[in-house]
Amino acid sequence: MDGLDGFPPVVVHVGQPGGRRVTIRGESVGVARSVADVVEFLRRAGLEDAPLDDPDVVEWRGGGSAIWPARPVDPDED
Repeated sequence: MDGLDGFPPVVVHVGQPGGRRVTIRGESVGVARSVADVVEFLRRAGLEDAPLDDPDVVEWRGGGSAIWPARPVDPDED
């Protein structure tokens, strides 16, 4: 799958306690805690105009842009 200018897509990985790991062009760029963090990672990578809703550019794994871990998972919770 090609993304912007032949680069692989941005991947926002499945949520984990504390946020969602983001990779750009195959490199991990950090853990996002919100869509605003994803936008900032894209800006730093020179992709400030990347469309977040285009699956050829951003691949949201484990849920779309509205899915964010609100708090760490408590294994003792029902």
